[in-house]
Amino acid sequence: MGNLGLLAREPGESIDEIYAHRRAVEKQAGIAEGTTVFLHQVHSATVVEADSLPGWSQTTDSVVADASISATGATPLAILVADCMPVVFTTSGKATAVAHAGRVGLLSGVLQNTIATLREHEPEAEITAWIGPSICGRCYEVPEQMRSEASAVMPVMYSTTSWQTPALDLPAAGQQLMEDLGVTVHRTQICTLEDSRVFSHRGGHPVGRCAGMVFAD
Repeated sequence: MGNLGLLAREPGESIDEIYAHRRAVEKQAGIAEGTTVFLHQVHSATVVEADSLPGWSQTTDSVVADASISATGATPLAILVADCMPVVFTTSGKATAVAHAGRVGLLSGVLQNTIATLREHEPEAEITAWIGPSICGRCYEVPEQMRSEASAVMPVMYSTTSWQTPALDLPAAGQQLMEDLGVTVHRTQICTLEDSRVFSHRGGHPVGRCAGMVFAD
């Protein structure tokens, strides 16, 4: 469907083209045009309640946060990524959520905050999470000091690239964190750097963002 991110575009790619891509996704999913809530993501641990927010056609992604929740499940939610993890949540009740979890957000608690907010709405509900395409532990190269600092907090994050340099494994860390909190986790093996079907910030061109989305069918 093309790039869905307003702030990450190829030279010459217009805002109107991004809007057209979003409308196409909504049409295919059966979502009313312009009603999906997108966020202005800043690698934070902030979670917002989305049921009172207007869709992207009215806000142009102005709400600053890295996770959103629909307590009713009726509000279509989206989170943009291009190497970070898109995490989509449903419950055995009605609530839904999405979260953007990169290294900073993961270490800052964005997933814990999202799960805690879901449980505030539905204390007894079972939560299921899906981790979408993101950069894998074989490819997410980082400086040795960053690996040491991150893995000191979350040991499972420690990894090594396929070319034998320091790396971090965000999907493994995200999965373990959520499972430890009693969440059922499903995880794709698609790596954004290895698979040309999805956008990758580290991979460079084409520039763009994919979206993890959840909506009532």
